[in-house]
Amino acid sequence: MAAQMFETVLVANRGEIAVRVIRTLRSMGVRSVAVFSDADADARHVREADTAVRIGPAPAAESYLSVERLLEAAARTGAQAVHPGYGFLAENAGFARACAEAGLVFVGPPPDAIALMGDKIRAKETVRAAGVPVVPGSSGSGLTDDQLADAAREIGVPVLLKPSAGGGGKGMRLVWDPERLAEEIAAARREARASFGDDTLLVERWIDRPRHIEIQVLADGHGGVVHLGERECSLQRRHQKIIEEAPSVLLDGATRAAMGEAAVQAARSCGYRGAGTVEFIVPGGDPSSYYFMEMNTRLQVEHPVTELITGLDLVEWQLRAAAGERLGFAQEDVRLTGHAVEARICAEDPSRGFLPSGGTVLRLREPRGEGVRTDSGLSEGTEVGSLYDPMLSKVIAYGPDRASALRRLRAALAETVTLGVPTNAGFLRRLLAHPAVVSGDLDTGLVEREADGLVAAGVPEEVYEAAAAVRLDALRPRGDGWTDPFSVPSGWRLGGTPKPVAFHLRVTDPVKHTPRGSHTVTEDRVSVTLDGVRHTFHRAADWLGRDGDAWHVRDHDPVAASLTGAGRAGADSLTAPMPGTVTVVKAAVGDEVAAGQSLLVVEAMKMEHVISAPHAGTVTELDVAPGTTVAMDQVLAVIAPAATEEGTA
Repeated sequence: MAAQMFETVLVANRGEIAVRVIRTLRSMGVRSVAVFSDADADARHVREADTAVRIGPAPAAESYLSVERLLEAAARTGAQAVHPGYGFLAENAGFARACAEAGLVFVGPPPDAIALMGDKIRAKETVRAAGVPVVPGSSGSGLTDDQLADAAREIGVPVLLKPSAGGGGKGMRLVWDPERLAEEIAAARREARASFGDDTLLVERWIDRPRHIEIQVLADGHGGVVHLGERECSLQRRHQKIIEEAPSVLLDGATRAAMGEAAVQAARSCGYRGAGTVEFIVPGGDPSSYYFMEMNTRLQVEHPVTELITGLDLVEWQLRAAAGERLGFAQEDVRLTGHAVEARICAEDPSRGFLPSGGTVLRLREPRGEGVRTDSGLSEGTEVGSLYDPMLSKVIAYGPDRASALRRLRAALAETVTLGVPTNAGFLRRLLAHPAVVSGDLDTGLVEREADGLVAAGVPEEVYEAAAAVRLDALRPRGDGWTDPFSVPSGWRLGGTPKPVAFHLRVTDPVKHTPRGSHTVTEDRVSVTLDGVRHTFHRAADWLGRDGDAWHVRDHDPVAASLTGAGRAGADSLTAPMPGTVTVVKAAVGDEVAAGQSLLVVEAMKMEHVISAPHAGTVTELDVAPGTTVAMDQVLAVIAPAATEEGTA
């Protein structure tokens, strides 16, 4: 009997991936059901779906991770299938089984394949048996801390600690110093437990200056398996991909075919169905020596670059495979044409060490045009909080060759405007212009080595000039008729020389700025001319944006700052570097602490940040406990300086 496409599909996810899946469902004539937490009641994916169901409060554990509520939403809306997107429950074998037991088709691989490949230890053993080369490392599951440390010493540092469950770089630790193994193992377990509910770890040999290359596979339920070429994913921060491209400049045709066949064998070894990705670590100096790392049993964030060079809609083929259709094409039918590059726009602030950010999207401009695609879950008014993943959108560019794709993507990132929420768009634009990126001389450590030089240094004078121009314009009288000369911000004084108007402003440090150039201010733009050069910014409230960068320029009251003793408080206070949740408290009021001692851990958007003592002293205030939700710059604790021989520090 011929396969029959679903009438209604529930999308068990949020944000840009939910919007992306809904787009394909609409093109196929399939009714879409969105789900949402209280935090996402007015989210874009909710508005774009045919219908939507509330599944709980904001915390993911009570909404997007609740199998019971997702299945109930599917039953209420008559869905025949569930698309999990990526993240949340996309690689949860228990959820896939629960869908089947409820009479729903899970749009993904069989539960046993998810379970097998989700356990990195079993996955390595399985693909090794199928003839796929794997990275040398520990063997066996459930290793204790001491066993992991022993394995690491036997392999020899540097080594990589990895959670057996999950992926996306969460909980991974690169260890260079054997003396830090115990500390790093504890931190890796804590992050793995928080991210995946499983703190099982393995240890692998670290390959110096590696490249991260993955192969997209597609399988039906009738034995058909093909690969769709590779993606280069070597540009990463903290083991998180930030730029991906297809194809890779590293591989020649023979290596591509060999890696593709290895990926197909890996998929066959676990009885795979649907779209999946086999990830390899590749020594940059010897691409023929590639090693299996893991298999992601879901759609990847970076799938658009493969879609653009193959002309295939991977979400459509996920649905077709889930509905029982055959692939309908063979390996020799797959053609790779042109080049595509993707940049992940994340809610993070490069100027603050890439800490997670948040806020309300006050003004949004997402690039479009020839060869440019944006996958996004944003709209103006979107509240970006600390509960979910920091990725907001993806900008993808396609061209006939790599140089044109890179050029289009740099231009598209310069056009990207997300005022109200700090993002990494400007950083990514500068990264794509780095000589090593332009030449294709990549490795997974490149971004970390070059990051400092790619972060905008200081605040350009024209930013303060534009902020002052906006404030100056707001002071000007509006309307016709007589104008009181004392209300005009001209700096005029009775019987004296005009004094230029100055504004006290701050982005990070306070600045007193006197406008000195010409300017034009409109509702959403401000242009200033300094030394014959015209600078144009997007604007919204106190935010200014240009070329992917954004600045929150606030008014500064120097009198109030001096009266509150902000300078002294800042030296002794520990403040939250990002909005998030306190997960660990290692001190109490009255404790004596050393300079640099770890006292607190704040988690946001699946990222941990350790708060350390700014100097030796005594904890005099401690305002938080594990589970406390904190805002950015909120005071967490105060450390009174320790006394010195000369007196009090």
